[in-house]
Amino acid sequence: MNEQKMKFRLDRDNYKEFFMMLAAVIMMGFSLSLLVLTHFGTDPCSSMNFGFSRLLRAAAGSNITIGSLSIPVTFGSCQLAVNLILLIFMVIFYRSVIGWGTFGNMVLVGYTADFFAWVWHNICKIPESLPFSVRVGILIPALVVFVIAAACYMHSGQGMAPYDAIPFILDDIIKKRRNNNSCFGILRFCQDFFCAAIGFFTGGEFGAITILMVLLLAPVVQYTGTVLQKLRKS
Repeated sequence: MNEQKMKFRLDRDNYKEFFMMLAAVIMMGFSLSLLVLTHFGTDPCSSMNFGFSRLLRAAAGSNITIGSLSIPVTFGSCQLAVNLILLIFMVIFYRSVIGWGTFGNMVLVGYTADFFAWVWHNICKIPESLPFSVRVGILIPALVVFVIAAACYMHSGQGMAPYDAIPFILDDIIKKRRNNNSCFGILRFCQDFFCAAIGFFTGGEFGAITILMVLLLAPVVQYTGTVLQKLRKS
């Protein structure tokens, strides 16, 4: 078990990074709600969890009752449930990267997306089907915001999301058996591909953007984060 300290320090030296993380995960949820409006697809993890939420709603209705507790079957709830399962592996194998950002990502991305989806359809009265030109007009800024927000989150130093941690955990295990030969890139691609496939077969938010994110999201976010760090230092 990894015995290193988790990232829960919050003081005057890192409060800016903490609030940057909070703003980033909220903006990720906001931009995700816009991507859903376009019907061009979302990132692989979200695509999968949208699929899970739709399957659960079809099987159990809009709420699941556990004792006296009624849990709404939404994207945010499924996102949280999947991340809680993955968190178990983080606690066992990779606890040093657990921090405020871990739980911020687990909770705020999904429920922020749920909130803004409610706003778009119930307050703004945006219909489910939009003209192609409008969808493209929403897609471009939504993608830009999502990538920048993801980069800010990953470079905040406030902890890693459970989904992002799994390839690192597997890579560490494999490196111990292969004389430190890393295959992180392959593992991340396989994870994204697998989750995108689940999203496709469960009726999640799957489309051309999902395929592009399988191929390009990790390196694009990493590059964007590097650029943002250089701009902050200049």
